[in-house]
Amino acid sequence: MQLFSQIKSFGGYINRYRHPSTTTHCEMTFSLYLPPLAESTSVPVLYWLSGLTCTDENFMQKAGAQRVASELGIAILCPDTSPRGTNLPGEHESEDFGSGAGFYLNATQAPWIQHYRMYDYIVEELPALVKTHCPVLDKWSISGHSMGGHGALIIALKNPHAFVSASAFAPICNPIDSPWADKIFSRYLGADKALWEEYDATVLIENAQEKLPLFVDQGEADEFLTEKLKPAALQAACEKAKYPLTLRTHHGYGHSYYFIASFIEDHLRYHGKALKGESTHVYY
Repeated sequence: MQLFSQIKSFGGYINRYRHPSTTTHCEMTFSLYLPPLAESTSVPVLYWLSGLTCTDENFMQKAGAQRVASELGIAILCPDTSPRGTNLPGEHESEDFGSGAGFYLNATQAPWIQHYRMYDYIVEELPALVKTHCPVLDKWSISGHSMGGHGALIIALKNPHAFVSASAFAPICNPIDSPWADKIFSRYLGADKALWEEYDATVLIENAQEKLPLFVDQGEADEFLTEKLKPAALQAACEKAKYPLTLRTHHGYGHSYYFIASFIEDHLRYHGKALKGESTHVYY
């Protein structure tokens, strides 16, 4: 694991690392914000998963999260959104497939199966690496935006004991009932729709044994709201399964980092309470 960039922010440091991945079989990059408290003791972690076309840098540069993370003593871990440098056929032809669009799943189809294993990378390899080499506790929360919100929800639902809290901004809630089903899931996962359901938060809610509460923010002016994000489907599934969900909608807000920056403090304070073992509630 090689540190190749370090920038000071609100008393802490945004570190960027690269390392050879045994999961994706290529070199991976990630960013880690360590608050000032990390200089003297280990700190809890908020895992942030970014959306389509993003890298590990977008959240660190645009969300404005470091001020509150510094105050709360929380590290923020931002992985990349896909493998890089593999140059597979068609990998760079579309903004919502291939490079920058790993969808946080494990591909089963050639040629993607060797490298596009972002689910295992996010759930297993990267946390183990960070826990071994960085001053962090085994107390983690998870959040993300859009494709990363999808990733945060499915990973929390499939691994509820790994996180103390979960949230999302404008997540892709029901991808198997969206334009991405055939374009993305069929190419990464093949024709078996039962496998697609393993990466759909709305479907996973139905059979969830553990009920880690979910906190979701959604802009009402989001251009992807009805056709691609489908928060109403997630809300209906949670109501049917009696799964705890707080879904806030915000008039006039779209899908961009202007939306994230407007409400990221609410999410950080929500996760901060959970990471301290305190009862959580949503901040309005």
